Amino acid sequence: MSTRPLPEPSAVAARAREIRSAWLADKEMATVLEGCARYSSDWDDFYGGPLVSTYSVERDARPLLADAVRVMALKSAVYEITGDEVTAELSVPVPVDVTCHALTAQFTALSRVQQRTGHLFVHSTVNEHTVNTPWRCGDYTHQVYVEAFGPVDGRYWIDAGEAERRREILDGLYATIGITDRGTTSSIDYADAP
Repeated sequence: MSTRPLPEPSAVAARAREIRSAWLADKEMATVLEGCARYSSDWDDFYGGPLVSTYSVERDARPLLADAVRVMALKSAVYEITGDEVTAELSVPVPVDVTCHALTAQFTALSRVQQRTGHLFVHSTVNEHTVNTPWRCGDYTHQVYVEAFGPVDGRYWIDAGEAERRREILDGLYATIGITDRGTTSSIDYADAP
């Protein structure tokens, strides 16, 4: 676990804007984002996107991807300033974090974007579950996001308490069809299904 202090929000915000601009100016980034938005069959997720009220990947993919790029720029800025991957693993609201996973799945294309721009996409699922607290309105991530990019969209930036409340609703609904443990266990026996 990192003990490095988080950098000043203004320094992170300024660097994140530069990083995001470099990524978006790359010749391949528009294709990556468009491909992610269209490749909706691989956006299966049962505890991230569905936390958004009346969620539809067709409607919500583009704004979520825009936020994912911004968040990735914030993480990369913290990493460039501190040199520490653990410190750079910022708290992120669940729907945006899930979208970061979808974006970073474009590994080959993003590797080329990283190489051309000189800015790494910093995302560590291992660290996000061991060093992070859930995203909360007003936390460090929120502060640097607002300073860098303006207000968050409350449709996607769901505070940890509300996210847990919604997950508990999903727990109850999914349990009725045999999906439990936050989607990691299924009691559905397909051999016995008609």
